[in-house]
Amino acid sequence: MGRLYASLIGLGVIWGTSFMFIKILLQTLGPAEVVFGRTFFGAAMLVAIAVATRRSMRPFMKLPHAKLLAIALANNVLPWLLISAGETKITSSLASIINATTPIWTLLIGFLFFSTKLRRNQWIGALIGFCGIFFLSDFGGDSFGAGNFAGILLMSGAALCYGIGSHMTKKYADEIPIFELSLYTLAFSSGASFIAMLVTGLPEASVFFSLPNVGAFVGLGAVGSGLAYLIYYYLVQKGSPEFAALVTYLAPVFAIFWGAFLLGEDIHLSMLLGLGIIFSGVYISSIKSREKFPIASNHGAK
Repeated sequence: MGRLYASLIGLGVIWGTSFMFIKILLQTLGPAEVVFGRTFFGAAMLVAIAVATRRSMRPFMKLPHAKLLAIALANNVLPWLLISAGETKITSSLASIINATTPIWTLLIGFLFFSTKLRRNQWIGALIGFCGIFFLSDFGGDSFGAGNFAGILLMSGAALCYGIGSHMTKKYADEIPIFELSLYTLAFSSGASFIAMLVTGLPEASVFFSLPNVGAFVGLGAVGSGLAYLIYYYLVQKGSPEFAALVTYLAPVFAIFWGAFLLGEDIHLSMLLGLGIIFSGVYISSIKSREKFPIASNHGAK
């Protein structure tokens, strides 16, 4: 459990910066271009690690391609497209706050599609979490239905995708080594996002590979997707989908900090209150769920 919690904190630090990097890239690139760069640099990082460490992996043809593609779409391509599109409407700080509803979506998806039974406190926590979303949707007084609400809706869709993806990972890829799972899902995601980029229009090479964008892609893709997904899948396999989703407690704190001090984003009291409401819902829904962790950990360590 010590390793699990240390990994959880490290992942929160890394993913807290991802919202900032997305905001920087969106200044010159579109959402599909951001997702392609993120997945490409992430996959490239893992390939470099595999070559440097001479890691042996099973042949590509022996992998469950359909399942890996489905996980890649649910866990990477779709949520990252929605996050990038959402950050064209709202600040990176607010995006990270809405993303904090991921544990609640994970519980509901488990109940609806993966035969997970929810306790009363989990239903109460989910209701409180959604109250936090509605509170944030109209904190400006006249923004409901406008750009702010659209951004929140897109970010909620991303959190929903994460909930689906984490359960799919646990059910269909529990026996796949963490490194292979990370590398191949990012590779599938890179191909899928490249197709999306073809549809929306290819960027100019001088813009895509400009020094600021390459630096942001290294932070967002190589570190935030390549290395971070090794940690994420470790949390899912050795812990549980619900435990891995708890990273959203930590990421908003770092995202708000970087957004304020590096991007100059305003921090409103209503945003912090909304974050508090969401965190309250997530906390209430997670009470006693830690009892599952030792069992899940033993299963994953076999």
